[in-house]
Amino acid sequence: MPIICDKNHRYNPMFSVLPDSQASNGRHKCTACAYELGLMNKAAGIPRSLDESVLDGLPDSQAGEVRHKDAFSAYNMAYDY
Repeated sequence: MPIICDKNHRYNPMFSVLPDSQASNGRHKCTACAYELGLMNKAAGIPRSLDESVLDGLPDSQAGEVRHKDAFSAYNMAYDY
């Protein structure tokens, strides 16, 4: 059974600008958690991941602004922030 994200960050309207995606490892992953992972990795000096496998351990979410959004794009958006 997948872990489901229940954090309020799922409703942050900043994620509405991300492209929709139903593909690959990022399918149904919490986009907001992916963004936070990118922020933490960047702050820790961890190089940006080049593939979606970095999202494998994240919880799922289909709520709010993150529904059907591209989680890998959110991860990369954090590095560009």
